Amino acid sequence: MSLQPVLPQRLSRLPGFRMLLLDRLLAPAATAVSMVAVSFAVLGLTGSVTDLSHVLAAQIAPALVFMPVSGVVADRFGAQYVIAASCLLTACCEGALALLLLTGQAQVWHIMLLEAGTGTALALFLPASTALLPRLVPDAQLWRANALSRLVMNAATVGGGAFAGVAVAAFGPGWALAADAAGMLAAVVPNLLIRTARAAPARSPEPLRELREGWREFRSHTWLWVIVLQYSLVFMACSWGYGVLGPVVARTSLGGPAAWGEILVAQALGLVVGGGAATRFTPRRPMRFVALCGAAVAAPTLAMALLLPLWLICAFSFTTGVLVELMMVQWNVVMARTIPADRLARVGSYDMLGSVVATPFGALLAGPLAATIGIRPAQFAAVFLAVSVSVLALAPKEVRTDVGWAAGHG
Repeated sequence: MSLQPVLPQRLSRLPGFRMLLLDRLLAPAATAVSMVAVSFAVLGLTGSVTDLSHVLAAQIAPALVFMPVSGVVADRFGAQYVIAASCLLTACCEGALALLLLTGQAQVWHIMLLEAGTGTALALFLPASTALLPRLVPDAQLWRANALSRLVMNAATVGGGAFAGVAVAAFGPGWALAADAAGMLAAVVPNLLIRTARAAPARSPEPLRELREGWREFRSHTWLWVIVLQYSLVFMACSWGYGVLGPVVARTSLGGPAAWGEILVAQALGLVVGGGAATRFTPRRPMRFVALCGAAVAAPTLAMALLLPLWLICAFSFTTGVLVELMMVQWNVVMARTIPADRLARVGSYDMLGSVVATPFGALLAGPLAATIGIRPAQFAAVFLAVSVSVLALAPKEVRTDVGWAAGHG
C-alpha cells in the first residue's frame, strides 16, 4: 500500500521531517521495551508491589523539577539537540541497568536511581518534541504531519512491545534492556542531522522571565489548564491502577510478562489505527472530545479489575488506544495553532508538567492501597476517579463549546 496519501510529496521532500520520523521509529520502540522489562525486573527481584511503585514513581518524579526548565532550554536552543541529549542519557541509564541485571548485581535502589535518570531524560524530551514538529513543516501540513509522526511512533511501540514480551519471557529483562539502550543510542543520530527551517526568535537572557511568560500564556487559556488538571488526576489514577498494578495482575492471573506485553501491544495497535484515522477525523468540538477521552483511559484498568479474559482486556486496550490517539492529535494541533510559536515549548512544558505532577503520588499510593483494600478494589477506585474528573472537566463553557481555543486561534 502506498504511503503517498498519508505522506504528501511536499512532506516527503522535507529532510528534517524524514529525520524526525526516523527518531520516532527508534526511540518509542526502545521505550516500549523498557515499559515491560523494568516492571518485571523489579517483580523478579523482590515480587513486591511497593518496590515496583517506588521505581515507577522514581521514573516520573524528575518531571516535577526538570520539565519547566526543559521548555526554556528547548525554546532557547535547537529542540532536536535537546532530544538527542535525552536519548543519550536514556541509553546510558538503561545500558547500566542491563549490565547490573545480567551480572546479578542489581538491587532495587540501583533501579530507582537509574530510572530517575531516564525520567530526567523524558522530562527533557517531551517539551522539545512538542516544539520541534511545527518548526519542520508548513502550517498547512501540520495536521497531517502530526498524525503521521504519531502513526510512526505508535507502530514502533507495537513492535517494541511485542519484542519486549517475548524477550523478557525468553531471555530475561537484562537482555531486553540492553536492546532498549541500543535503540536509544541509535536515535541520537537522526536528531543531530535535523536542521530547523524556522529560525528561533531573539530571546531574553532571563530564564525566570521566560518561565513567567510561559506561565502567563498557559493560564490565560481556560480550556488549556482545565484539561491539564483533568489529565493530571486521570494519569494519577491510572498510574496505580494500570502502571503499577497492571503488571502484578498480569504476573499473578494472566500468564506473566508475555501477557503484559500483549496488552501493551494491543493498546499500541489501537494507537496506530487511531493515528491513521486522525488524518481524516476532526471532531466538531475538539475540547469536548479531549475531555471525554479521559474516561476511556481507564477502560483497560476496569477490564483487569474485573479479571476478564486476556483477549477481552486486549480488546479494551485496543479501543482505548484508538480514542487516545485521536485525542492526542487534536490536542497537539490545537496547541500548535493557538499558542505562539516562540512560547510553545514553554507552554508545552507546563502542559506536560501539569499532566504528570500527580502521577508519582499515584504510583506511591499503589502499594499501600493494594495492601489495605486489595488489588482489585484499588483498580476500581482508579477507574472511579478517572471517570469522575473527566465528567467534571466538561463544566467550563470553554471546554464544552471550544470558545477558548477557537477565539485564540481566530
